[in-house]
Amino acid sequence: MKKAPFTNDLYVISDSVDALKQAIDDGATIVQLRDKSGEESVILDKARKILTYKQVRPFVFILNDNPGLAAAIGADGVHVGQDMSTPETRKIIGDEMILGKTTHNLEQAKEAIREGADYISVGPVFATPTKPGRPAVGLAYVREAATYLEIPFVAIGGIDLSNIDDVLAAGAKTVAVVRAYAQAAQLLERIRGKKR
Repeated sequence: MKKAPFTNDLYVISDSVDALKQAIDDGATIVQLRDKSGEESVILDKARKILTYKQVRPFVFILNDNPGLAAAIGADGVHVGQDMSTPETRKIIGDEMILGKTTHNLEQAKEAIREGADYISVGPVFATPTKPGRPAVGLAYVREAATYLEIPFVAIGGIDLSNIDDVLAAGAKTVAVVRAYAQAAQLLERIRGKKR
């Protein structure tokens, strides 16, 4: 099913193959390769290594920001930012691949849904060095997304063991982490313990 999992799950984002494999071993079922500085050949090599790991464990593999490469290598999906067109991305990847879209407010979320995104990211919930200069949207947007959105959303931005309970209480069912990938097992316990 294309839109699964995205419920009671942890979504781990990294530019490190080893970090993503570790998160998968710890129970994460969605991983995103996000390498903002690597050459395409380097990203391709990393993506192939991650895809090969599907022979070991099942997981959903999302590539960041490169719809053409995601389609070419057979990734499960692609995630794009506000700087990329959702309809254009869909044309590149086709109907079967998962399309995720970054959003910072409810208007952007509704537009992404109208334009055919399968899931959205909601954030940054808290300030994070991975998005310098981007003000945190806080828990209010998480609450709005939980109340008004029909598609899965992933809360992202500065989330770790110190604040995940607040994010879950605001209505998030899936949480994304970048720096806190090493806490994957404990984070999943919180996510699944709260929601079952």
